[in-house]
Amino acid sequence: METFLLNATIYLAAAVIAVPIAARLGLGSVLGYLVAGLLIGPITGIDAGDAEGLRHFAEFGVVMMLFIIGLELDPGALWDMRHRLMGLGGLQVAVTTALLTLVVIWLGANWQVALAVGLMLALSSTAIVLQTLTEKGLMQSAGGRSMFSVLLTQDIAVIPMLALMPFLATRAAHPENGEHEVMSLVEGLPAWGVALATVGAVLAIVFGGRYLARPLFRFIDAARLREMYTAVALLIVVGIATLMNLVGLSPALGTFLAGVMLANSEFRHELETDIEPFKGLLLGLFFITVGAGMDVGGFLAEPVRFLALALALMAAKAAVLAPLGWIFKLRGRNLWLFTLGLAQAGEFGFLLVSFSSQQGVITSAIGNDLLTVIALSMLFTPLFFIAYDLYARRTKDAPETAKEDEIDEKHGVIIVGIGRFGQVVNRLVRSAGFKTTVLDNNLQTIQMMRKFGVKGFYGDPTRPDLLKAAGLETAQVLVVTVNNPEAANRIVAHARQVRPDLHIIVRARDRAHVYALYQVGANDIVREMFDSSLRAGRYVLENIGMSEFEANEVERTFFKHDRQMIRELANFWDPNVPASENEAYQKRAVELDRDIESAMLTQLLAMNEDQSGGDDDESVE
Repeated sequence: METFLLNATIYLAAAVIAVPIAARLGLGSVLGYLVAGLLIGPITGIDAGDAEGLRHFAEFGVVMMLFIIGLELDPGALWDMRHRLMGLGGLQVAVTTALLTLVVIWLGANWQVALAVGLMLALSSTAIVLQTLTEKGLMQSAGGRSMFSVLLTQDIAVIPMLALMPFLATRAAHPENGEHEVMSLVEGLPAWGVALATVGAVLAIVFGGRYLARPLFRFIDAARLREMYTAVALLIVVGIATLMNLVGLSPALGTFLAGVMLANSEFRHELETDIEPFKGLLLGLFFITVGAGMDVGGFLAEPVRFLALALALMAAKAAVLAPLGWIFKLRGRNLWLFTLGLAQAGEFGFLLVSFSSQQGVITSAIGNDLLTVIALSMLFTPLFFIAYDLYARRTKDAPETAKEDEIDEKHGVIIVGIGRFGQVVNRLVRSAGFKTTVLDNNLQTIQMMRKFGVKGFYGDPTRPDLLKAAGLETAQVLVVTVNNPEAANRIVAHARQVRPDLHIIVRARDRAHVYALYQVGANDIVREMFDSSLRAGRYVLENIGMSEFEANEVERTFFKHDRQMIRELANFWDPNVPASENEAYQKRAVELDRDIESAMLTQLLAMNEDQSGGDDDESVE
């Protein structure tokens, strides 16, 4: 126990030091964790031993991550994703497994070992990829969504892979050397018995998540003790992980299935909040143990061989991923992200190596080599993401391959951008009986709006010829609601040059964008968060003592003075000088803030006098 605690202290201290440094250098937290593990484990040897035990503990980070992913995916969402899961994800697993199996057979192994190795290495690292996509804000990109589909398919595929392993055994099953015996419900069972127990465990999780979890949470809710929610969340994760271990399955896949079953539960957000801190900490610890667990001695004995194997594996997987991504319409940066991001082997490979060794599918020597290759490929992955970042900075995505629409309607109102902001504007104008011409460069958004009966045209609205085709020369109002400030500036500048008389209304991201839009000729500028913030502020005033009328008058006065303030500060704004260094801008801003406060105070006093004067009149009467 003392050794375990000492090791945990060393590992956590290394994470606290290494990860912020890696983040500051732009390397990402995952590489920081891996390097920290290498430094305290095989390179310097300052750990206290028992790293394997700590690693088993840290694997709960992966388990919890899959549980949270399941919570965010209800069965209906999985069904909607079925084509991408079965198509892109299924083809990736099948084709990669087939390719690697053939390569291993060519190297001299029998087909059972070759198939087992192909299955192990076909998987990618869910932990590294999702963590990195989240950090870099790439999860919602086309490449990120495709990567998630593939990772989800791989995670689901681990269940049949584990069920298949006993059938590939060529010698008697045995526990790994030096590994303590664990309880097992399938030990000694024939292959069909193991498969039956596997299916039974999965069905138990599905049934429990659907019919037992809600009564359990209602029972806990009656206690009104906050810590009980955390306790039951951990009980679900640890209990399912234990059940999965008893039948020789992946704990992560069990908790993923439980998460999916609980996705529609009213307690979903409570579960996610309780598990998230444990997940983040243990996931980082898992990456450290991966680095610490690398066989540096074996690697140093044959570094060229292991590096060549790891890079050859990643090249082979990339050779499968790139054509599949192209077939599924990924292009440019999204295709590179998809190919480079999934080329590594994954943490479930460690599980499959250990399980297949116990089942007598592969030898310990082959297992050790596979563990080193898997760890090296995971270590290379953050470097591949860095390479992608460099590529993304220097290149632009090619234009959408879809043909731009031919605009066959021209109306008095042109709306450029039909995202969340533009949709509200369009609905309001159309509901008042006016027709609009809608432009957007997101084909999926245009197609989605058409399903709701809103006609829009796909194309790049920064192109002068597209604006002309939309009726810029005859329009009465141009509304620009795009989320890209540079694109908005270009559209407004061109429209003002072509039509000096056109009324232009623009969505602005912040004050700096407002000033830029004033300079290029916008008439009405709406800061995207300003009106909603004013309304929230009015609600505050109404709930701390003001009447609804008083709060509304204060809001109206503030709105009026703030608009005047913005117009005046635009004269002091310099796009080449940060506001924090523009002394004239700062000085005038302070003066105008005082003017607003004075105006508000004057109005409040006037309202109070009117109210008290009215009371006096009533008393006289």
